[in-house]
Amino acid sequence: MPKIALVTGASSGIGRAFARLHAQKGGDLIVTARRNGALETLKAELEAAHNVTVTVIPSDLAAPGGADALYAAVKDAALRVDILINNAGFGGHGAFIERALEDDLSMIDLNVKALVALCHRFGGDMVAQGGGRILNVSSTAAHMPGPLQATYFATKAFVTSFSKALDEELRAKGVTVTALEPGYVATEFAARADLEGTALIKGGGRTADAAAKIGYDAMERGQLSVINEGLLAFQLNWVLPLLPDRLKLKLVRRMQEKAS
Repeated sequence: MPKIALVTGASSGIGRAFARLHAQKGGDLIVTARRNGALETLKAELEAAHNVTVTVIPSDLAAPGGADALYAAVKDAALRVDILINNAGFGGHGAFIERALEDDLSMIDLNVKALVALCHRFGGDMVAQGGGRILNVSSTAAHMPGPLQATYFATKAFVTSFSKALDEELRAKGVTVTALEPGYVATEFAARADLEGTALIKGGGRTADAAAKIGYDAMERGQLSVINEGLLAFQLNWVLPLLPDRLKLKLVRRMQEKAS
């Protein structure tokens, strides 16, 4: 029986690329996001191209009880999740006190609270099943504070820290946890986060397909974390830690500032 992967935020970007990659390998899928139409289109594409079964469960994971509702829907469908890919998340540009507080709290609800709830629910099931894999989409933002995206960077620092600790707890029980930490990827993320005009996206970024493959391959190896660009990985792991905090903050802020 092919392994079933649950992919959150599967309607576009890296999430959609994960779904396509898993289907290409012959695996069945549960896909979820808020946009039911996009999910149904993806279902039709993957089932026709790869002879797999795709179950669509629309959900708003940032809403109160959203993660529990998704878990209940999976259970009601009598589906076993072998791979959990927590991809859903969003960012938001601007000075923290000038942003709407409810936007940043919703960001925490999705990027952190929903991810934790799904890891708890499905991670527990995986242990009972005798094994499984969890892939949490973090970001290179996890490696530094992020002026003008303060909340987003902090949520991704949480995701990486949480993922590594969870892997240590679950690995001996047959469940691995991997954190994918991509640099900028050309998806709808930038538009939603209001990042147009910043140096961060000036170079165009990597493709969603490339980022998804690096993350998926790392998950299959049981790797603890992975950055999707070699030079960026070197800079973040070996150069950035040597810089004074004030300098790091100024450098990151310049990347987030919009051209006047």
